[in-house]
Amino acid sequence: MKFIEFGIGNKWLIRTEKELCDGTEVEEKGITSPIHIESIYVRVWLWKKVMIVDSEEGIKVGRKNKAKVKIILGIKSLS
Repeated sequence: MKFIEFGIGNKWLIRTEKELCDGTEVEEKGITSPIHIESIYVRVWLWKKVMIVDSEEGIKVGRKNKAKVKIILGIKSLS
């Protein structure tokens, strides 16, 4: 799975995060191809509360252990 994200709060303004088969994640600056869009999402993380509005999964609200501020527009890609 690959996530391409645009916004504030991450290490880079535009980044690609890849989830590997063993559960680890690799983060890269910019956009890496190919892109096969599965869904589009908006993630708002204010302090320890996170809200995600996803075109495929709907609205999710949760809590995190870390306090951060992030406002992200993302693309979930199959590869």
